[in-house]
Amino acid sequence: MSARSNEHVFKMTFASIYPHYVAKTEKKGRIKSELDAVICWLTGYNEAQLASHIKTGVSLETFFNDAPQINPHATKITGSICGVKVQEIADPMMQKIRWMDKLVDELAKGKAMEKILRN
Repeated sequence: MSARSNEHVFKMTFASIYPHYVAKTEKKGRIKSELDAVICWLTGYNEAQLASHIKTGVSLETFFNDAPQINPHATKITGSICGVKVQEIADPMMQKIRWMDKLVDELAKGKAMEKILRN
């Protein structure tokens, strides 16, 4: 992905993609609280902070830059998103975004929470 494409993604608001994550997971029989737990695990946000970021409409870049702590186990997230292996993504910001995408995919596919959270 080009740097210009990356910038476009970085500027997207978390609030604009979050409803898509909710729809994707609920369509597959998962619940919103599981989605929130996965996102909080990755970012270190608590539920109130997550809700605040949705309400204020921060960019994905700000969402990840302001994250209290990216989970140290996030580096264990492997696999492909859109044909690209997340563990091989060079841009650190794009890798974080794709980690989140991968976690949402795993949740929607019915993977057990213990396995998704990689503890």
